[in-house]
Amino acid sequence: MIHNLSFQNSIANQFLAQLRDVNVQNNRLLFRENMERIGNIFAYEISKHLDYKEIEVETPLGIAKSFIPNSKIVLCTILRAGLPLYNGILDFFDDANNSFIAAYRKNHKDGTFEISLEYITCPDLTGVTLILIDPMLATGASIEKTLESLAEYGKYEQLHIVSIIASSFGVNHIKRLYPNAHLWMAAEDEELTAKSYIVPGLGDAGDLAFGKKLQE
Repeated sequence: MIHNLSFQNSIANQFLAQLRDVNVQNNRLLFRENMERIGNIFAYEISKHLDYKEIEVETPLGIAKSFIPNSKIVLCTILRAGLPLYNGILDFFDDANNSFIAAYRKNHKDGTFEISLEYITCPDLTGVTLILIDPMLATGASIEKTLESLAEYGKYEQLHIVSIIASSFGVNHIKRLYPNAHLWMAAEDEELTAKSYIVPGLGDAGDLAFGKKLQE
């Protein structure tokens, strides 16, 4: 199931436009803040797809019935670029358990690359709603590798994959591998470069949020 925020105009368009804008990107604090804001919006929208239970709340004047989420949630983010987006989602799912994965593109001299996972920490995923967070869904290789690695931690019940920008190639790849997953994005861009960067995209989300990394 595809959930594209740009299908309907909302304030998310403004946050995304600022994330893309080269004249705004030098404001690193605002870049992270806009990622978090979009994370808030994603969390609210995802909450509509959770299971709920009815409770009674005592007020100063009586008893009120309410419905609260009944789903066990695990948020999993790919370090480091996913952290601001993850923080925005965690703001709304404050009782969620959390998983962290360090992954990066290991480039080869012939121009190809592979996804290398260096670190993973994860709770039991049995029966949970897993929300996997990676701000850029390009080829889908990082998502695929991550989900393969998470398989040993239990079988989740529901899967949500959250990206700010996704390529059409990546969307089709993940849909083919995980047809029951919910794919969330603020926009879908059609083009990938020869080095598998999204066009127009927004650049390197990790570098823009936290500063350039030392290249090998």
